Amino acid sequence: MSKRTIYSFVAIVIIIAMIRFFENNHEGSDDFSKQIKISLREVGNQLLLSNGDSTSLILPIKKLNNSQYELSFESHLLFSPDSLVTIVKRTLERSELSENYLVEVVQCSDKEVAYSYQMNIETEKTIIPCLSRVLPQRCYTLQFQFLDQKEGWFARFPITLYVLIFIVFLILEFVLRKTKPKKKEEEKNYTSLGSFHFYPEQNKLIKEATEIALSKKECELLELFVAHPNQILKRDELTKKIWEDNGVFVGRSLDTYISKLRKKLKEDPSIKIVNIHGVGYKLEILNS
Repeated sequence: MSKRTIYSFVAIVIIIAMIRFFENNHEGSDDFSKQIKISLREVGNQLLLSNGDSTSLILPIKKLNNSQYELSFESHLLFSPDSLVTIVKRTLERSELSENYLVEVVQCSDKEVAYSYQMNIETEKTIIPCLSRVLPQRCYTLQFQFLDQKEGWFARFPITLYVLIFIVFLILEFVLRKTKPKKKEEEKNYTSLGSFHFYPEQNKLIKEATEIALSKKECELLELFVAHPNQILKRDELTKKIWEDNGVFVGRSLDTYISKLRKKLKEDPSIKIVNIHGVGYKLEILNS
């Protein structure tokens, strides 16, 4: 199985997981919301009955955000905090929804909080003040915030899903480019020279993991030697092809570049550039 196939498979799995997480997040949130609305309607019913009211309407439950809901009534209410706490606690326990919540009684006229309390599964965090002080009869709304129901990241920002999918594709594309195998032409675009690989087009030698940079003239000179292994190349022929055809030949440039090449090839004793006195130079490859 190729690397590209493996990475493509991984990408598909990640994207499917993200989509499933996104769907489950919404499904879970929707189910919780439906159950909460049923339970809060029952809370409203019990509060109206405690006021001797069996006919006025409970207005539609409003979802303010993923964890906060509002219960409102057609008629005015009169109730004590004690009865409110008892009714809410009994109803939510029966529904098995949450034991961590905050309740606020808000006056319709000025939106001020007339009464509030907090319930928590950890008793020391439960705060229920002023149980015996009856609230006067007037228009109220009840706001319930469920403290253990956090709004999901994807629920708040659906575009995040698409951004993450795009990022996954970018990462995989980067990895694929990094691991993309070299083209066959690139792999063969060198000449074996003893234990070296000579890349004339890239002006370099490579020995194992070591890369040795060559100047343009060094590269041209070595290319001539590699093309004529174990053959004597006359000084005049070398200087003409390397210098005179491309510019002015200065002094002992040939000897200087030969010396530089010898230093760069010295790691492989099977390769030597030998001076043929009075004639020129020869690239000796002992194992050829």
